[in-house]
Amino acid sequence: MNMSRLSLLSGSAIVACVVSISVTACAQDAREFNIPAGSLRDALNLFATQSDQQILFAGDLVTGRTTPGLAGRFAPRDALGRLLAGSGISWSQGRPGVIFLRRSTETLTSAEPATALEDVVVTGTLLKRAGDLASPVIVLGRDALDRRGLGTVAEILTDLPQNYAGSGTPIVQMTASDRQGSNAVNATGVNLRGLGPASTLTLVNGRRLAGTGFRGEFGDVSALPSAAVERVDVLLDGASALYGADAVAGVVNVIMRKAFNGQESRARVSLAEGGAEDFIVSHLAGRSWSTGSAYLSYEYQTTNPLSSLDRNYTATGDLRPFGGTDHRALYSIPGNILIFNAAAGAYVAQYAIRPNASGTAQTAADFVAGGSNLQSISRGVDLTPALDRHSVYGRIYQSVGDRLELTADVRYNRRTYEFAGAASIGVFNVTRSNPYFVSPTGAASHIVGYSFLADLGNTRQTGASESLGVTASATYDLGASWSLDGYLAVAEERGDGAVRGRVNSRFLNEALGTIADDPATSYRAAVDGYFNPFGSGAANSRTVLDFIGRGFTESHDRSRAQSANLLAQGPVVRLPGGDVQLALGAQIRQDTFDTRTLTFAAAASPVAIVTPQAERRVSAVFAEARIPLVGADNARPGVRSLELSVAGRYEDYDDFGSTSNPKFGVVWSPVGDLALRASWGTSFRAASLPQIHDASVLSLTTVPRGDGGSVLALYQYGGNADLKPETAETFTIGFDYRPRGRLNLSAGYFDTRFTDRIAQPATENLAGVLTDPSLAPFVTRVSPGANAADLALVQSYISRPDFAFGTLYPATSYGAIIDGRWVNTGAVRVNGFDLSARYPISLREHRITLDGSASYILGYESQTTPTALVREVVDLIGYPVRLRSRIGAGWSNGDWSADLHWNHVGDYRDRLGARIDAWNTADLQAGWSPSTGVLNGLRLALTIQNLFDQDPPFYDAPSGFGFDPGQSSLMGRTVALQLIKRW
Repeated sequence: MNMSRLSLLSGSAIVACVVSISVTACAQDAREFNIPAGSLRDALNLFATQSDQQILFAGDLVTGRTTPGLAGRFAPRDALGRLLAGSGISWSQGRPGVIFLRRSTETLTSAEPATALEDVVVTGTLLKRAGDLASPVIVLGRDALDRRGLGTVAEILTDLPQNYAGSGTPIVQMTASDRQGSNAVNATGVNLRGLGPASTLTLVNGRRLAGTGFRGEFGDVSALPSAAVERVDVLLDGASALYGADAVAGVVNVIMRKAFNGQESRARVSLAEGGAEDFIVSHLAGRSWSTGSAYLSYEYQTTNPLSSLDRNYTATGDLRPFGGTDHRALYSIPGNILIFNAAAGAYVAQYAIRPNASGTAQTAADFVAGGSNLQSISRGVDLTPALDRHSVYGRIYQSVGDRLELTADVRYNRRTYEFAGAASIGVFNVTRSNPYFVSPTGAASHIVGYSFLADLGNTRQTGASESLGVTASATYDLGASWSLDGYLAVAEERGDGAVRGRVNSRFLNEALGTIADDPATSYRAAVDGYFNPFGSGAANSRTVLDFIGRGFTESHDRSRAQSANLLAQGPVVRLPGGDVQLALGAQIRQDTFDTRTLTFAAAASPVAIVTPQAERRVSAVFAEARIPLVGADNARPGVRSLELSVAGRYEDYDDFGSTSNPKFGVVWSPVGDLALRASWGTSFRAASLPQIHDASVLSLTTVPRGDGGSVLALYQYGGNADLKPETAETFTIGFDYRPRGRLNLSAGYFDTRFTDRIAQPATENLAGVLTDPSLAPFVTRVSPGANAADLALVQSYISRPDFAFGTLYPATSYGAIIDGRWVNTGAVRVNGFDLSARYPISLREHRITLDGSASYILGYESQTTPTALVREVVDLIGYPVRLRSRIGAGWSNGDWSADLHWNHVGDYRDRLGARIDAWNTADLQAGWSPSTGVLNGLRLALTIQNLFDQDPPFYDAPSGFGFDPGQSSLMGRTVALQLIKRW
């Protein structure tokens, strides 16, 4: 055949076929296909896109031919065989990722020799053989990722109905609504079922990432170049028997492309009202040869910040216009003269400072008795950061002889960020030693509540996250269908953060004249100037402000995971239903974590807090068997196939002991196209190294009282050397119905039960820590203004050198001490249903696909402590809502395509019982992929998220931001244009 007559189908992702060692043709990893009946040419075009294959054929080979179509989950070789059935066309693989079509009687002389390609990664099993799994798995292929129109894989995973985005994302961290609160580097984790990002194991090609954040307890899915991703598998079931610790709620396995032949360039720009412009550009280049392949991918992203001032429901903290309450505080500019109210347990305004025309209060007439100046403590903060990200992924594969395959990959990511943080605030004592002191009552001193927003502006928070992962693996064919796989992997992440422009409370007191000049500093208040707290923001010189605003905090974290893995697998015995497949493996893993903090906020010199490097070594042995009791050779009516799966893992930890976890599954197909499945197993999560080894740290927070007021509280957090692993029992049951070309339906029930859960009960509900009876063991109420013992206790805390706020607040201003350290708490149970459906329709040249997915939670029961009452928290702020769904339709005709989907988040309630409305948004994408001419290989897509610009439902948040970032977005309508060009 004349190769000049071959045509390359547009839209094909030039990725190598994925097969087992013994297979020399197309890949065996099952994936979702949705190809309507109709033109064979169009069907092959869709197949190329959905399977990530390159297909070459003579121009007249498919003219006038049709196909019945295909819908469901198939291995690509099976899918292609079904499409070509009865067409008189056969296929062969010439080189990795390239398929040649010919008439069945032709001999393809120009093709290169077929080669054995590397093994498939199947999430949810250790075995290579594809087939139905007992556990539910969501597969997001390359085409599905592109058709969502989002910028990164992290954004797509955040939108999954089964994922609760209320923890482990940048927006919830920056709005102070993350109950976990460890996401110091603006990473993105996955929080399946709302059980916490630490309970979802994140893998890349089946290997662990290093942990992110200042506790290193979850994997950062935003650190991967999205263009190099082949698919994402989401296992919605506990899997510690297969993968070890952390796979409690499920597993996210990001599968990178196996190979690429050619080049692909991508550019995407998105815009939203008020800011947050996002630009992503990437390039992928690779080459395949007869015995291997290699490619390299680079991606760059830059994002502008979005300020709280750009949305009316986040701008001021006063939510009364929206039906809420006023969350502004007495820390303002101008400030307030405060007096401690013993009955309320807090400071209240006695006088509002109202500067005269000079810009400062100078006489008693410049004060308003009983008045108050109010200001949001978060005024002017950014809700999304300015971000720059560089990501690289490279991979090389080489077969050596007939039996040995070698693979190595490297991934690197560096993300820098900057945003405006909350301005410094404080309550401090001013005496007559300050030359600007003025009293409306003639008193010798006053307590002033003050915000430094106008003096110093918002604090500036900057940081960087840098991660590196390297893996080298080998697969050897042992013969008799047995193989031996081994790999060495190392992954490391470093996080650096800094907060600058904050007040040093010791220097402030010196500038106020409250304490004598410190000979260790060159500052002299009588010469350089005193700080005037009675002004409106322009009463102090730059010299004074530079002195008091020298405070800062720096943090540095490093997490590393190293592992060596060996796995042998193959058939052990032949049963009437087929071969029993067995996998046996062993693993050694070492995790390390260290952190250090430098604080310059309450002392004359910076205070360093260094936590020695903590290490953990884990040794494991594991096995899995799949037992086909009934197969093609012994099928009978009502039992087309029946297969059992058994897995188990034993792990020994050098710091707390050992654990064993089994898993059992069954898949039964009573008739063709229908598979019933069930699984049961146990999972566990060991406490992270910081959760065990972190030193006790003291901070402060403001918590609400039951009467609507608030209390300043000391907040203590840190590690707990006595933590036990948390354990879970998981059960799933469901079915998959996948007839070709008709309605495909999958449904399943899940039930996960936690015991000994590792948590910070007080931290998870700071808003209710003073009103929730179950949290009473973690709260010590104090009245230092009226009780000498309480005063001594508070002073012992605030005089600690690690307390960053020093004397910024007088000891008498505190009303509670909260213990937020890690403990093994009570129990959690979450159960519910998952549902997905797909229905292809063919109307002449128009191909339409209706699809939908939903997650419905029946119950989310939480027991804060072993002795506390069990509470139902589904549909409660801070937890998953009962129903999340996404339904819509896709259309294509020739070079054009469009998708329209409706997203629904059910209504729920806040902790006071007020209803938060449901949120409904629509997403639209229109695409153009010319299949001929000079633009062949181009794809242009316009995406509009939140098409009708729906504001998020109102939530009267204690932060003063009138929305819930865990269930909705403040971005509004977002328009994105993406260009993909394959060369």
